[in-house]
Amino acid sequence: MVILQKIALVITIIGAINWGLIGLFDFNLVATLFESAEVIEKFIYILVGISGLINIGILFMNFEDRD
Repeated sequence: MVILQKIALVITIIGAINWGLIGLFDFNLVATLFESAEVIEKFIYILVGISGLINIGILFMNFEDRD
């Protein structure tokens, strides 16, 4: 489960960077990279959303018990 959460965290960070680019510069990196493939673009947005949901589990982790 730790590996899945790390992968989800990386995907969420990439999504956050994309939102930052949209907010600061009105530049959507995902749309630019996949402008001709709307299906792939939607898949990436869905993947970022699912990764965010997976990362909710990090809020409830007890880091003191970790090795």
